[in-house]
Amino acid sequence: MKVLVVGGGGREHALCWRLAQDPAVTRVLAAPGNAGIAQVAECFPDVRADDLDQVVDLVERRDVELTVVGPEVPLVAGLADALRKRGRNVFGPSAAGARIEGSKAFAKEIMARRGIPTARSGAFDDVGRAVAFVDELGGAAVIKADGLAAGKGVVVASDRGTAAMAIEDCLVAGAYGDAGRTVVVEEVLEGPEVSIFAVTDGKGSCVLLDSAQDHKRVGDGDTGPNTGGMGCYSPVPFLDQDTATWVLDNVLTQVVDELRPYRGVLYAGLMLTPDGPKVLEFNCRFGDPETQVLLPRMPYGFGTLLHACATGRLAYEAGHAGFDDGAAVTVVIASGGYPGAYGIGFPIHGLEAAEAIEGVTVFHAGTARDDEGRFLTAGGRVLSVTGVGADLAEARARAYQGVDGIHFDGAHHRTDIAAHAVEGARA
Repeated sequence: MKVLVVGGGGREHALCWRLAQDPAVTRVLAAPGNAGIAQVAECFPDVRADDLDQVVDLVERRDVELTVVGPEVPLVAGLADALRKRGRNVFGPSAAGARIEGSKAFAKEIMARRGIPTARSGAFDDVGRAVAFVDELGGAAVIKADGLAAGKGVVVASDRGTAAMAIEDCLVAGAYGDAGRTVVVEEVLEGPEVSIFAVTDGKGSCVLLDSAQDHKRVGDGDTGPNTGGMGCYSPVPFLDQDTATWVLDNVLTQVVDELRPYRGVLYAGLMLTPDGPKVLEFNCRFGDPETQVLLPRMPYGFGTLLHACATGRLAYEAGHAGFDDGAAVTVVIASGGYPGAYGIGFPIHGLEAAEAIEGVTVFHAGTARDDEGRFLTAGGRVLSVTGVGADLAEARARAYQGVDGIHFDGAHHRTDIAAHAVEGARA
């Protein structure tokens, strides 16, 4: 089976890496890919992930049997629809299904219709009405750009002034462009966050994968601005199986049924509040860096699993959704200045030594190669270093051993990924 992975980040490197190990997969292609992906797949750097015509042309030209769409933007734009019109198999929802991530206001409507627990909220395109709702909530509120903002369109405001400023940034200053033409204002929930993933085939089968916890803030102790994700671990020790099953039955399956036929992955970002799990958001694709902790623990039939979802045969291949025992921790190494302005083109040192450590895999995101074959920085999030071990403590130690050996000018990373989870497990 010839498989194309659309995208060029750490998530896509993990997808290509795992697909390349599936005996059912004969060739892996990536568009556009990156310098790390080029080690395991044939890359097409001139094909942009968000250029639907280019991607469709590549699929037709190379007779691709399965297309796996990594990022949310091409899904929301209708890439899966365009490919299915040509009779091509795609792992990823239609534009109608991807709207569950593309519009937070729409997701709230679905949750209300299906009785899915979530924060009290309102959607507004007027500053005055939005601020009035903040007052109803008591001054503290979560302000979210309605559309896609690369994981950065959320402000947790502890007071009215901060909330009002965030609302004005969206609606008046246009900080998030079209994505911020509407804002969703939510009450602030309390509790630990967790992401739960499931795959589905559009024919009624919905299979739970595993849980993960992402660290979105740029600094240790969850300080500084939000990012696309600075690290992650899996599984989440404080999530019991009964709660995970409840989420599958009462949240994920409900959304899949509402959006049928939905083919691909759906994951719910939840907060485990004193009143039970409440949904913060939905995503219509694998997360980044969550994919980098999930796939190292998944079996080698990953391509078969995704093909079953794309072709409505998940009921026959659900066994490929299992996970190995143990745990995984991913630490992101970012460019200096990220998530703000940053430089690129700095040589990366220590990759081979890091990859030689037992249980460590390095996934590339923002990397390129120069004429001499050296790896250079080429983005904000540069690398994801994943450690796998018998438990979170061992996985974390291995991940940071790998991180400590990698260097480039301006490199920074969080030092506390999975620290609380490890401490909790020891208590």
